[in-house]
Amino acid sequence: MFTGIVQDLVPVQDIVDQGDLKRLRIDLGALTDNLKLGASVAVNGTCLTVTEVAAGSAWFDVITETLRVTNLGDLKVGDLVDVERSFQVGDEVGGHIVSGHITATAELVERAVAGHDHVLTLALDQQWMKYVFHKGFIALDGASLTVSSLDRASSTFCVSLIPETLSRTTLGTIAVGERVNVEVDAQTLTTVDTVERLFADEQWRAQVMAKPLS
Repeated sequence: MFTGIVQDLVPVQDIVDQGDLKRLRIDLGALTDNLKLGASVAVNGTCLTVTEVAAGSAWFDVITETLRVTNLGDLKVGDLVDVERSFQVGDEVGGHIVSGHITATAELVERAVAGHDHVLTLALDQQWMKYVFHKGFIALDGASLTVSSLDRASSTFCVSLIPETLSRTTLGTIAVGERVNVEVDAQTLTTVDTVERLFADEQWRAQVMAKPLS
């Protein structure tokens, strides 16, 4: 599990393409201290397992499904990625609880800057927009953010970023047309899916409608 507070923005040092698997070597620097094989690290918000640690770098194996669902398949050597090590019980949770299980990717369609006001507009597949709410949590490339506005008709939402977020994450440099990894808030997803299942149950609806108003 992660907090959505990106710890560093670091380069991809090597990519080994093995057909149905890609091996990524990432420069984690000091974040490799006490990092053990099998540990979880969020790379652009994607929970990956450490397979090798050496000289400030860590290797990760990325399978086909992960490459398909996330933007990790788009990476090239030298690209910068957001990284966060899994949190320990007792750590401060400055963002929101993030699992590292990516929901989908969203495309950056506009970057609007006016002074310190920096707003990104992203397009998300319509099937996932039902989990996005004004002032709700969302994680983009692993960064915990608040949705500042949304337009369900155009299937877009906006996030407003402070300079610190711009300088410490991929969100400061991605270009229009590029993709970011999206993880919708788990509690929101559970609530929406539960309500949908209940309202699809005719027996449950009949019981609710039969109850007198108090």
